[in-house]
Amino acid sequence: MTIKTWPEAARRLIGVAAGREPADTVIRNGRWVNVHSGEIIEATDIAIAEGRFAYCGPDASAMIGPDTRVIDANGRYLVPGLCDAHMHVESGMLTVGEFVRAVLPHGTTSMFIDPHEIANVLGLAGVKLMHDEAVLQPINVYVQMPSCAPSAPGLETTGFEITPDDVAQAMAWPQIIGLGEMMNFPGVANADPKMLGEIAATQNAGKTVGGHYASPDLGSAFHAYVAGGPADDHEGTREEDAIARVRQGMRAMLRLGSAWYDVKSQITAVTEKGLDASNFILCTDDSHSGTLVNEGHMNRVVRHAIECGASPMLAIQMATINTARHFGLERELGSITPGRRADLILTSDLETLPVELVLARGVVAAEQGVCTVERVAFDYPKTARDTVKLGRALVSVDFDIHAPKGADIVTANVIGMVENQAPTRALQVELPVRDCLVRGDRDRDVCQIALVERHRATGGVVNGFVSGFGYKGACAVASTVAHDSHHMIVVGTSKENMAEAANRLAAVGGGICVFKDGKEIALVELPIAGLMSDEPAEIVAEKAQRMVDAMAECGCTLNNAYMQHSLLALVVIPELRISDLGLVDVRKFEFVELFA
Repeated sequence: MTIKTWPEAARRLIGVAAGREPADTVIRNGRWVNVHSGEIIEATDIAIAEGRFAYCGPDASAMIGPDTRVIDANGRYLVPGLCDAHMHVESGMLTVGEFVRAVLPHGTTSMFIDPHEIANVLGLAGVKLMHDEAVLQPINVYVQMPSCAPSAPGLETTGFEITPDDVAQAMAWPQIIGLGEMMNFPGVANADPKMLGEIAATQNAGKTVGGHYASPDLGSAFHAYVAGGPADDHEGTREEDAIARVRQGMRAMLRLGSAWYDVKSQITAVTEKGLDASNFILCTDDSHSGTLVNEGHMNRVVRHAIECGASPMLAIQMATINTARHFGLERELGSITPGRRADLILTSDLETLPVELVLARGVVAAEQGVCTVERVAFDYPKTARDTVKLGRALVSVDFDIHAPKGADIVTANVIGMVENQAPTRALQVELPVRDCLVRGDRDRDVCQIALVERHRATGGVVNGFVSGFGYKGACAVASTVAHDSHHMIVVGTSKENMAEAANRLAAVGGGICVFKDGKEIALVELPIAGLMSDEPAEIVAEKAQRMVDAMAECGCTLNNAYMQHSLLALVVIPELRISDLGLVDVRKFEFVELFA
């Protein structure tokens, strides 16, 4: 539903607050979690009109008319609707509308999405599609204009590129809240004109520049990056990362996604070092559909922050008012106070945070875990569905890795997985040569990885090695979700299975599939840009769970291994990655040979 602006609603809000007019809804006898004052105020009534809070105080009885809906809180806590400050809808493998339906029962009523993934596949047109779907939603879905497609120019090839002119054009769209994460941190630190042009277009529009500094180096490169304008960062993994960012005037975004567990290691900057918590924000970044359906969304992050030592009030502030302030929306979102949008959770316990009732813009949107608002129809055109273009059928020899002439053994540069974190390790492993081809080594957990070009039908395949998945037997996992350029990543122990998996995804228009012993044992179809399904979240989650189980059947023991599989081509996070142009040492932002 659309919501009136404050000027449009002001007369009615004043009339209700004064007791001259009846409210649309009154919630009685609640415990008001006031994120402005840091108090919990007993025996509070809340009156709502025009989708906004009109009154928050001890007695709203004068505001109850014959048509007013009255909800008895029965002493439960009144918590502001939760905000996800940085996230990628595409990581849920869902459309915007289906993602909203999945997270509403968990109390998320505001999302700040960066459609960076679809931008790499479809460019500005793809971003506009997701923006237009966001406008239709019953909750607040703000869009950050993607900044880096490609994320590392010269090191990868995307389907489309984003330019400063694109950014300037998008700044005029109604739901654009700022610039998405500025991933090309070397470009900013070196004053690259294109990156500075995008930042300037955003700041000229008075909007927020998102950050992404994925390096442990807090020296001159970090200081140069901060001077370039990014206002926040979610890539910290250590306490010193969070401290450094807030000291430089940035907001430290602490993330808990499906595979990223970066809250515990950083929240000690507040809970133990005593830094001002107002500059700390919670977010998810990436959550797949299984996590959303089975574990939760921002309520999961808040619970986790509490488990890590934050008080319930502090954790809630980091997921509500701190986020609203950061994006200049304090008068619209993030608190239960007059004039703000009436986004609210009823819960009986602040620590475990069971979400029992959700109001979004004054409407009951979810109750006892069930979404109660109607699905919003939005059609993605054929141009968004015909995006997997291999140019030819792949065969096993496409995955051959030829040894240097005369070699019996080689030392290979191998991508090493790090469980529950986005960074990888740059390993060097001796591998055997047979029939002039270099093989993986299952006993040492080294298998093959390939990056298959899928945007321009070049038929290109770049091969390498990866360690950490634990695959046994003959198997392969292929995915067209391959941050950030979103070609196709294929990881496997069998070249035949790798070819079969790649061809299968080309046939269905994208997604994830698992092959074992020459047979398909799991498939998640993602026909929209090779990234998203328009099926309901529950169905996608069921298919995704089958995919996770299939990876385990192949021997994988990593937590949320698929999320880490999808990042193996992310050439802006150290240490070693693969792109359609070769193997990339992200510590130096240079290509590196496969064999040392």
